[in-house]
Amino acid sequence: MLPGLAQVSRRELASVCGEDPGFFCREVLESTEDRTLAEIADFVIGKPLTILAILLGAFVVNRLIRRTVKGGLRTMHSGAVREGMGAMRRRTPAALLETQVTTLRAEQRITALTDVLRSIVSFVVFLIAGFLILGEIGIELGPLLAGAGILGVALGFGSQSLVKDFLSGLFILVEDQFGVGDIVDLDQETAGTVEAVSLRTTRLRAVDGTVWHVPNGEIRRVGNKSQHWSRALLDVEVAYDTDIEHASGVIKRVADEVWHERDDVLEEPAVWGVENLGPNSIVIRLVVKTRPSEQYDVSRVLRLRIKNAFDEEGIEIPFPQQTVWNREVPAPEPAGGATRSPSPGS
Repeated sequence: MLPGLAQVSRRELASVCGEDPGFFCREVLESTEDRTLAEIADFVIGKPLTILAILLGAFVVNRLIRRTVKGGLRTMHSGAVREGMGAMRRRTPAALLETQVTTLRAEQRITALTDVLRSIVSFVVFLIAGFLILGEIGIELGPLLAGAGILGVALGFGSQSLVKDFLSGLFILVEDQFGVGDIVDLDQETAGTVEAVSLRTTRLRAVDGTVWHVPNGEIRRVGNKSQHWSRALLDVEVAYDTDIEHASGVIKRVADEVWHERDDVLEEPAVWGVENLGPNSIVIRLVVKTRPSEQYDVSRVLRLRIKNAFDEEGIEIPFPQQTVWNREVPAPEPAGGATRSPSPGS
């Protein structure tokens, strides 16, 4: 008799509380043997408490993972990683080490990556929690997941460009192709200073003030003019009768003066020598390594000072010249060699 009673009890428990009976439903049914009271207890107390526990667990897990992501990215930028590279940094020339500008840029990049990864984590955690809650209130998850899969495929085909933009934006942030404050040239068509980088678009401001919004999926090639350090490149033209050694010495002296005066010049300027023999001038190239995005200001200062120094030294900055030859063409001889006869009375 006892085994039969136990089997009937299990069947009844499954019919009232389901295949996976809750604590309150099982206890009330075993205590009162009242099906209605057990179902009410499960619906009023058991399921709400289970849903609350799922939400609380999702909230705790989300907070822990978000803090882990933020702390992990911070550690990669500073702390243990930098300590491990200490010996290498001590052997690296000061001009090649990160400047404060790049540190701020790295901080902005880490903040953007942290926001993206934390948003993804929150979405995944609460999506799983939502499925668990739906299963708890009796909704079959199999058809729901199948429908969601079909909907996801349809949305994927319909929004390929959007997905491409998001993936490209993620790779831009992870690979540190450019960041806020960088001066970039996108495919030699759009250039300017980066004002914002999101997962979908990049916002640039051109020199004339125009704001460009470029979808990340359309960016195929990036020219970054201010990553880690920049270079001021000046091609100084002098006349052909100029003493090249003297002119190069004057250019080097002026560049060294700027180097000693300004902190944004990272290392000693270099005069590379004659770069080109043009139709009207000889081109001497000067290169100066600067902090990121400071090459334009340094170039303007150098041009002004080189102009003043050339005036003091009597070095001519050439202008387009052209030599014109005038040639007189003799008058053609009469046909047949005939000569003109003198007129009567002459």
